[in-house]
Amino acid sequence: MLTRRHLLATSLAIPFVRPSRADAPSALRAAGAQFEQLHSLLVSKNGETVFAEAFRGPGLDRPANIKSCSKSIVALLLGAAIARNEVTGLDATLGDVAPALIPATADPAVRRITLGDLASLRAGLEPTSGPNYGAWVSAPNWTAYALSRPLVATPGGRMLYSTGSTHVLGAALTVATGKSLLTQARERLGRPLGIDIPAWTRDPQGYYLGGNEMALAPTAMLRLAQVLCDGGRFDGDQVIPLNWLRQSTQPLTRSPYSGLDYGYGWFLSLSGFAIARGYGGQVIAFHPARQLAVAITSDPTRPARSEGYFGDLADLLDTAILSL
Repeated sequence: MLTRRHLLATSLAIPFVRPSRADAPSALRAAGAQFEQLHSLLVSKNGETVFAEAFRGPGLDRPANIKSCSKSIVALLLGAAIARNEVTGLDATLGDVAPALIPATADPAVRRITLGDLASLRAGLEPTSGPNYGAWVSAPNWTAYALSRPLVATPGGRMLYSTGSTHVLGAALTVATGKSLLTQARERLGRPLGIDIPAWTRDPQGYYLGGNEMALAPTAMLRLAQVLCDGGRFDGDQVIPLNWLRQSTQPLTRSPYSGLDYGYGWFLSLSGFAIARGYGGQVIAFHPARQLAVAITSDPTRPARSEGYFGDLADLLDTAILSL
């Protein structure tokens, strides 16, 4: 079984040494050969695609399930709603924006949870991810179930990874904008960027799942990463507000699992990457200082733990890719 840094240690025969720019493509191809979970890997440097290969899976131009990278997309839609004055800002509360989503069984403090708390996974509610995910998506009302969980931390405090939090955020944005999450994603990201965003899972009330199951082609993932790397601009237009992009990639909390800092929808590496991370090893990453954009798809049915396969991908970002 491969361990972290095994790829670069074996392909270059020099463990823990960053490869040269000339060696980097060989290391990336070795990743495709050795990491059997890895489906596709695309990298752009200074706006030019320098590596794009599909090692297995549906290919570079077919939609792939990006899993929890969806959380980062929903966070971008929050920034778009703030820029359009559809919500007043990160401090807007659920009680103000979407009170009808809050069930009578919820703790009274739930009304004061902010959209920023939800986007940064600091809602304080017992998580619906991990072992609790199945019970949550089996519930007759996903938003009510998520908001009925007990408060186990102070809202705005520590990170509690929960897809339910991002789903509630997506539902609140639907209420605030009068547009489904799919419509927002297509109008505010898909159409301006020229990428296809297929419809995905909806809950029993018709709200699109916020935080999981979205699909993008690897080439679309790379285009989004490049636009983020370019400060939100594409083809001369400011598609994603620059101030939101800067604000959302500032560290607010830290993952207890990976140790990475987290902003509004983005994990932040010590090397300077902002990373959307999805189950199985789905990655949308960008490094503005180095002008690097990255898209990675993997088998969505297999885990990718921080001490395992995702750790290997993180090492790949920090070695071969960073050396390009």
